[in-house]
Amino acid sequence: MDRRWNKLGEILVNKSAKVKSGEKVMIAMVEPEAFELTKAVYEEVIKVGGYPQVQILSEEFKHSLLKFGNDAQIQRDPDLEMYGMDWADVYFGLRGAHNFGELGEISTEKIAKHQEIMGRVSTQRWKNTRWVLCRIPTEAFAVQANCDLPSLMDMFFNACFFDFSTQKDFYNKILDKLNKGKQIRIVGEKTDLSFSIEGRKWCLLAADSASNMPEGEIFTGPVCETIDGEIYFEHPGVLGGKLMNDISFKWDKGKLISATCSTQQEYFHSIIYDNPGAQTIGEFAFGLNPEMTRFCNDILFDEKIFGTIHIAMGRAYPITGATNKSSIHWDIIKEMRSQGSVVFLDGEPIFKEGKFLI
Repeated sequence: MDRRWNKLGEILVNKSAKVKSGEKVMIAMVEPEAFELTKAVYEEVIKVGGYPQVQILSEEFKHSLLKFGNDAQIQRDPDLEMYGMDWADVYFGLRGAHNFGELGEISTEKIAKHQEIMGRVSTQRWKNTRWVLCRIPTEAFAVQANCDLPSLMDMFFNACFFDFSTQKDFYNKILDKLNKGKQIRIVGEKTDLSFSIEGRKWCLLAADSASNMPEGEIFTGPVCETIDGEIYFEHPGVLGGKLMNDISFKWDKGKLISATCSTQQEYFHSIIYDNPGAQTIGEFAFGLNPEMTRFCNDILFDEKIFGTIHIAMGRAYPITGATNKSSIHWDIIKEMRSQGSVVFLDGEPIFKEGKFLI
């Protein structure tokens, strides 16, 4: 066994989730490739005196449900998963990457219906537990990221083990600046978007708080009624195993007036228009992890790339003071390292071509 899994298990249990003696811990092992990390997390929970339970999930099970299930089966809340979110004090989602083509012959309507149900599960997770999500590289993931698996594994572990404490003063300086601001404006390729952040709180997620791994982002939530302008995404948006290219949104004084993409349009529109609250931005964030060096077409990885920003359509995090509610929280990553890309705070450039000016 690669000893790096043990080290990562210790970090997830003791630093990310801070599991305490007597706490109930649900560990979701998604795909067989997640076994080594599942075992490492399980052992560490036992060592600290917790009560772990392991749930086994797979994209292949999802494929069987969507291929052979009827509407009642597809749209039913998964009872044990929902119960687990009520039972557990802490939740670990250890997710092995899967083949994007797994659901290739499944209708977008069925996938969208199931995605809404899983959104309810994730809502219960963030409401009721301290949670940590971790995407685990696999051969399928390496193909998706267009690189070899050993190189991908090295990037993954380097990003997970990056010592954010060495940059503490820098992050505090950024937070102090952002928390004094009132207005954000994003300018870039086919993009000029602005919104108010007045009264909102900026939060740092960097290795010692429950969230996801690899870690590294600073985020807040906009005042939804003030969102104005348009934003374009150079890289595909990913949700439910589908890639959506050339995504673009446009708002007019808080109202979404246009949502387009060049692939998977039916599925894309079902996400945005069929889910209450998914027509607005629930989160705006900067990626911070310098060890994330390549796009992998995976949200949990790509949103942490230093030099990028991301928005999440739908559910906001109440810790920021934002109030939007939705079963959907869909992060979409925008490249900001290109020439002319700037984020302004109250009219002052603070982030230019992938670097903070603070």
